Amino acid sequence: MLRTIIIDDEAHMRQTLEKLVKQFCPNIKLVATADGVKTGVEAIKKYNPDLILLDIKMNDGTGFDLLKQLEPVDFKVIFITAYNQYAIKAFKFSALDYLLKPVDPDELAEAVNRAEQLVLKELHKQLGVLANNMQTENSSLKKIILKTFDNIHLVKIQDIIYCKSEGSYTVIYISGGKKIMVSNTLKDYDEILSEYGFFRSHKSYLINLIHIDRFEKADGGTIVLNNEIKLPVASRKKDQLLEMFERISEN
Repeated sequence: MLRTIIIDDEAHMRQTLEKLVKQFCPNIKLVATADGVKTGVEAIKKYNPDLILLDIKMNDGTGFDLLKQLEPVDFKVIFITAYNQYAIKAFKFSALDYLLKPVDPDELAEAVNRAEQLVLKELHKQLGVLANNMQTENSSLKKIILKTFDNIHLVKIQDIIYCKSEGSYTVIYISGGKKIMVSNTLKDYDEILSEYGFFRSHKSYLINLIHIDRFEKADGGTIVLNNEIKLPVASRKKDQLLEMFERISEN
């Protein structure tokens, strides 16, 4: 079942969509409705949907304004609007589908089915990574899933150089110069990766110890990575980091 939110500033349109999804989309579980950008953002953060049926032109902004506040988008989107001129822009935002008002029930059902298939593909990839991680004891072969709106990235944990907090999002820096922004906090990744040799050097940084080249003591202390990128160390973390270096040198 796709956890779904309807966002439209017209009450009669929200009611119409509710009736249509109940009648023609048995694979949808409607968890909330919202009447604009502000309430839509609040509902999405609260209910974490798989899919949103999103109007484009609303009283307090556009559907694009809503998506910009939530980037990176990690749910499927079906734009629903009466305005044809928004179609090209909608697809630039990687919309799953684009339906014109009045909504045709068959077209809605087809769009929802496509969304469900994409969600199932993501689930299969997640299960594959879980099985791989459970079967291997070698931590260097373990992988983590990083989800963005357009892709599911399967990344070897050892290839992650460091993670940087960007508010409620995290940017993952990977060997080869690649970086991926995901909609999870740095605290989430600290909990996941701490057992694999990652160190929270600062409130904004989580570092993979195998990618550290040296520690510079000047100016309170700085970690220098193998690629010469310099990252700060919080004063309260300095002693803990030096103790870790001591243990590593003893082994």
